[in-house]
Amino acid sequence: MKFSPLFLAVSAVLSSTAVFANTDANTAVNTTNTTDAPTAKVAANSTEQKALKDIEVIQVKGSYFNGYKVDNANGAMRGNFSLLETAQSVTVIPNTVINEQLATTLGEVLVNDASLTAGSKQRNREVFSLRGFELSSSNGYLRDGHQHWSHYQQPIETLESIEVIKGPSSILYGQSGPGGLINMVTKKPTANSIFNLGIDVDQEGSSRLTLDAGGAITEDESLRYRANLVKQDVTYQREYQNGEQRERERFLGALVVDYDINDDLLVGFHYDKTNDKAGLDTGAWLDDEGNVIGEDKTIRDMSWAFTDITVENYGVDASYIISDAWQVKVGYNEQTFERQRFESAPKNPSDFVEGDSYTSNPYDRFDDWQFTTTFIDFTGNFELAGVDHNLLIGANYLDYYYGQLRTKNKSDSFEYSAGQAEPPRPDISYTTDDSLYTSEYDYYGIYIQDLITINQQWQVMIGGRYDKQSKTGADNESLLPKAGVLYHPSESTTFYASYSEGFEPQGSETINDEEDLNDGMEIDAETSKQYEVGAKWQLLDDRLLLTTAIFDITKSNVLVTEDYQGANKDINTVTTQVGEQRHKGFEMAAQGAVTDKLFVMTSMMYLDASYDKDEDYTGMTPVDAPEWSASLWSRYELTEDLAINAGAFYEGERFADGDNTVVKDAYTRIDVGATYKINVSNTDINLRFNVQNLFDTDYLAGGGTSNVTVGDGRSYRLAVQVAF
Repeated sequence: MKFSPLFLAVSAVLSSTAVFANTDANTAVNTTNTTDAPTAKVAANSTEQKALKDIEVIQVKGSYFNGYKVDNANGAMRGNFSLLETAQSVTVIPNTVINEQLATTLGEVLVNDASLTAGSKQRNREVFSLRGFELSSSNGYLRDGHQHWSHYQQPIETLESIEVIKGPSSILYGQSGPGGLINMVTKKPTANSIFNLGIDVDQEGSSRLTLDAGGAITEDESLRYRANLVKQDVTYQREYQNGEQRERERFLGALVVDYDINDDLLVGFHYDKTNDKAGLDTGAWLDDEGNVIGEDKTIRDMSWAFTDITVENYGVDASYIISDAWQVKVGYNEQTFERQRFESAPKNPSDFVEGDSYTSNPYDRFDDWQFTTTFIDFTGNFELAGVDHNLLIGANYLDYYYGQLRTKNKSDSFEYSAGQAEPPRPDISYTTDDSLYTSEYDYYGIYIQDLITINQQWQVMIGGRYDKQSKTGADNESLLPKAGVLYHPSESTTFYASYSEGFEPQGSETINDEEDLNDGMEIDAETSKQYEVGAKWQLLDDRLLLTTAIFDITKSNVLVTEDYQGANKDINTVTTQVGEQRHKGFEMAAQGAVTDKLFVMTSMMYLDASYDKDEDYTGMTPVDAPEWSASLWSRYELTEDLAINAGAFYEGERFADGDNTVVKDAYTRIDVGATYKINVSNTDINLRFNVQNLFDTDYLAGGGTSNVTVGDGRSYRLAVQVAF
């Protein structure tokens, strides 16, 4: 077996301790977007797959400016299904848009879907709400269909696309929130050799070096790989009170290898590692009028506070063609997440004004999460009782472990006010804690889903799941249904209606937090249900996809946690369980080519979100749930080598507190950019220049009164991407 020298070189770099860089700087994309007709089988049957293996692969290089429109999604139905045959709202953000925006975080990508709003960015992680419901780190995210622990900033450079799956999806994935899921689809190995290098910098001195390489390892192309390497150094606009700017260092290495063992069996192996260390910024503080206390750039944490994260993922996936009608897929992933967090832990006093003193309670903490997932899916395409069936029968399993060590400052706390010298870092270490706190649970689910094609116009989707969680003091089991009806008046139009349910067992039967006012209070599992109707159209010769959806979601037994403002210094939060949370609204979106030169990705959402059936919160709106939001990203091709971008992102007024007394103003952020491609000695070089927040708009992004994210001012980013 003869191996590619390029693969051997990249593997050597990945195996070293100095893990380095990636961004997907592909300058060639497939310009053909195929749309499955409503009567077609959604997943290719095994006969077609065998035939495709014998067809010569021809790479078609088209304009770099295509790639806005995506016709299929993998996560919504646990298979490669046409969006026209999916009875729910799904948005797919393609790699083309990710590259154009020079995105380095998940949040910079998700602004392209108005149904998502950002929450707090404190402690070097991102929080999002989908249709007004916050996504949980443990069950709100998928990677290639695996549940993915997402308590850190995701490695965008490894992703081919991001799927926003809206509404409860518990029948296929188990515990998940009512807003939906984010499925991150990773880049896959290719037979064609690629080797792309990139560097981008900004006006603060931040830099990112990237590598994306792939191709066939063996001459018969049965063994293929994809590798990504990244080194990033970030300097933020916000600064500590001693004048130092906040900084971040990130390293990423990722490798995927696919092996065609024979015509029927494909096995893939994957590994990635992220090291991410950054100074802490728990966000700005707001007064009663919704204004930032002090200067926008001021960080209340001490400059010595930091978080240091190491994440590893490794696993294997395999697919086997059993017969012409049946296929089986299995997957395994193990994720380890280790984090040290050295906190200064500033606490926002009530009625605080700049110049007043505030309390900090330093501590050193180590967190260890272990997240193991497995699944097996049987899919069949067959005719029964005169109608076509696309049947999925499967099971998945999650094993969760969490351990924590924590040591507080011996003197417990100190007082600090602006203008004083910064207190020194306390001499404490989590390693002195001999009382390890642990939390463990596992759950499994068995699910079935059938997409029934009755005729050219009508399809019906039915499904259900049995799920069981095993956890000391919090055992849970449930049986959930899902159903949908699709009507296709033409091959390019779909109308649908669907019903789905979701559930989220609580971490325990009671609130277990000694720093919460209601520590020990009994709590019930959260449940949700959604009704949705919508329509999807392929327009302009199938170059533009237009979608609309109306939804009504009810979530019961909601937990609400807010900052504690009382006199007890040992209490930081107060958690209550309200009766219901109901979110109603509608969405519209369009993405694709408007003309041969103009491409758009745009969306808007109206949301009516409120609590119900609770003595304290009835009629209140959740934090960071705007009534109106909208996004637009566009690209206009001036020549074959030169294109310009323009984007606008709008967030309406949002409340910063559960009592709805503090309002964050609406804002619109304008971004622009340009790309120029040149060829030197048969090497494509892409030059890109982006300006974010062109008009230097002052705005507040996600977060509450004590952890709000202050939007960055005008910033510039220059990138060079070279494809060999």
